[in-house]
Amino acid sequence: MTEDVIGANLRNLRNTAGISLSRAADLTGVSKAMLGQIERGESSPTIATLWKIAKGFHLPLSALIGAPEAGRPDPAVAFRTVQFPGSIAVKMIFPFDPDLGAETFQISLTPGQAHVSQPHESGVTEEVFVLEGKMEVLRDDVWQALGVGEGVRFRADQPHGYRGGAEGAVFLNMHHYPRHVGNAELA
Repeated sequence: MTEDVIGANLRNLRNTAGISLSRAADLTGVSKAMLGQIERGESSPTIATLWKIAKGFHLPLSALIGAPEAGRPDPAVAFRTVQFPGSIAVKMIFPFDPDLGAETFQISLTPGQAHVSQPHESGVTEEVFVLEGKMEVLRDDVWQALGVGEGVRFRADQPHGYRGGAEGAVFLNMHHYPRHVGNAELA
């Protein structure tokens, strides 16, 4: 993962919104010190920390992990894989598109690897579609088994998770956001 890209994105988002590190900490639940370390490229944030920041700023995850761009991102451009320390590997397939209110990732799980996610912003839904291997999806407090070519849609504004099968799994993960996400209102 390139901490410099994430740090630059966070600093740009915060500066564009005109808020201090202290205010950003209040909005996200991530400490001022940690936010500063991320902005300076001194810390490798976990996926959980990035989701807290995205949720606090009312932005999609790709706003933090995508390459900084001057204009609207080209949805046909595939981005590099981001390996979160001790966690899942995420490849951005389609960055957030404000017209669609969606973004798509490819996620890889090693054999038996589990990732449980805290609730995303209210109204966010996810879709999981298995490309390789077998996995389970935690939704409504139940692990549901899925194999190649199978998928599920669920509310992601509640705890949810993913667990790789005996040989691991690769799946598409689509996030659909309510209309206000991507239009940061950080009053």
